[in-house]
Amino acid sequence: MSTALWFAVVASALGTLLMRVVPFLWMQRRLNSDTGLNNMPQWLGILGPLMIAAVLGVSTVPVSPSAISWLATVIGLSVTLLVWWRLRSLGWPVAAGVAVFGVVQVAVAIW
Repeated sequence: MSTALWFAVVASALGTLLMRVVPFLWMQRRLNSDTGLNNMPQWLGILGPLMIAAVLGVSTVPVSPSAISWLATVIGLSVTLLVWWRLRSLGWPVAAGVAVFGVVQVAVAIW
């Protein structure tokens, strides 16, 4: 692997580590103080949903925006939501959405 790729891997690992460790250390320090949970900052409760929304936003935009990729994305998201609505689980909806996305991409490429 090239040096630039190793730098990207290390930067990603450090970023992931810091996103997990910094809130943990922050709360550990706050919980050891006299005020306890009353001193919890508002940003800490919002951080998790914001990161999930960011990942969702990035993953819904196709890498190469074309009509085919947008169609596959919309169909894949629809199947993901339908399977989630039916099963109320996390694994099966993601697997179904990814599978349908791939099938649509391959079917349109063959057609």
